[in-house]
Amino acid sequence: MHFQHLLGCGWFWAGLWGRAPAACGAGSGPVLCLSSPCSCLGGSWRQVLLGCDDSAGEGHFGGCLKPAWGLRSGPSLGCPQGSPARPPSLIALCPGVSLCSLQHFLQLEQIGGQLSASLLHSHDTETRATMSMALAGDVIAAGQDASCHVLRFRLQGPDEKSSSSTPSKAGGAQKGPRKRKAPSPSEKGEVDTRSEAGEVAVETLCSVQTDFSPDALQKAVRVSADHSLLATGGADGFLRVWEFPSMKKVLEFKAHDGEIEDIALGPENKVVTAGRDFQCCVWQRDQLVLRLRWDENMPGVPDKTYRYQACRFGTVPDQAEALRLYTVQVPHKRGRRPPPCYLTKWDGKSFLPLLTQPCGGEVISCLSVSDSGTFLGLGTVTGSVAIHVSFSLQRLYYVKEAHGIVVTDVAFLPESRRGRELLAENEAALLSVAVDSRCKLHLLPPRRSFPVWLLLLLCAGLVVATILLLQLAFPGFL
Repeated sequence: MHFQHLLGCGWFWAGLWGRAPAACGAGSGPVLCLSSPCSCLGGSWRQVLLGCDDSAGEGHFGGCLKPAWGLRSGPSLGCPQGSPARPPSLIALCPGVSLCSLQHFLQLEQIGGQLSASLLHSHDTETRATMSMALAGDVIAAGQDASCHVLRFRLQGPDEKSSSSTPSKAGGAQKGPRKRKAPSPSEKGEVDTRSEAGEVAVETLCSVQTDFSPDALQKAVRVSADHSLLATGGADGFLRVWEFPSMKKVLEFKAHDGEIEDIALGPENKVVTAGRDFQCCVWQRDQLVLRLRWDENMPGVPDKTYRYQACRFGTVPDQAEALRLYTVQVPHKRGRRPPPCYLTKWDGKSFLPLLTQPCGGEVISCLSVSDSGTFLGLGTVTGSVAIHVSFSLQRLYYVKEAHGIVVTDVAFLPESRRGRELLAENEAALLSVAVDSRCKLHLLPPRRSFPVWLLLLLCAGLVVATILLLQLAFPGFL
């Protein structure tokens, strides 16, 4: 399936982007994992809608549609020991409430200069609604209703797939539709990353309840950098920290009076939580380190006018030890003339605000940071998508109403070697999902820049031309 063809759609609720561990002989193309009762999406123009082949008439599985809620960007993984194959990349999107929920694994490839996707595997999550997700190596932590389900996946090579007919251990996995024969590479020398695809095996490791409010819902989940701890937050306002992937509880305390909107895990075992109680707090275990005040240098902003919507840590380009925290502030109430939303950059160690910039009048719904920390991705409740540069927080890319309704999450294509092959000459690629049943890919073209020597040469030429003009206008000037 090529992205230009609209094959169908399914509403998605949550997701992640990472790298799948490859078995010996497995292909090295990126893998896309989708969760929905429908096995295909569609695509167009640069905002590519990801999809799978429905040519065999097997593209749709039973169930109702559900809204796409998110993407997650994860680290790179290596192959099992002794495997000569390079690991593929993976995106996972999980569904909301439905009669039947499926998690689809698709492989992303560059064929003939065009991005293409093929369905590898479908995993049934039954009636559980997945609202949040995190990836740690080959393990997925999926927030489904009031619980966190831990799944392990593995990409089997073609040889291993043909020699084994054992189905997935967790919930009636279904095979994907028959794949079309891939076209031959273009004679123009276009990059072709096509590879022999295997099949994804998924098993459930454990499941624990992570929210205990009357309307229980896990809204946020994050995994530590070393994959040893997992933090969850939800409707009851409690922050819970677990050993991962055993899910043994190590910490639990009340972090906010209302729901926890987002969680970010930082250095020195610090955790940042954003709640609907107008607070964004920095914790070290269960001790409050400080409450962030983004508006302390903005006296014109009344108290409790804004609340924190999202928080993310990001690296600093060319500074290995530096870290930045980014937060999004949105108006608590909307009027006829809605005030702007704000994006704030903080020092990742002292948590002092470094820069705050308005980011438009549309309410921001989600935030993502690229692997290098160079770019920030934003989605809005009106369906727009934007990319900002982290240094100045200025907007580089913007598509108004790229989706028909709320953008529920965004994630950058990993900046690994395989990710760069898919990017080609573009600086970055941002994936977005929304309630309009679409997953789109936004490409950021290279920014135009001039060499320093050329600028100095132009300045010198301008000075010489000015002197000559003065000499002509006023003889004897020199």
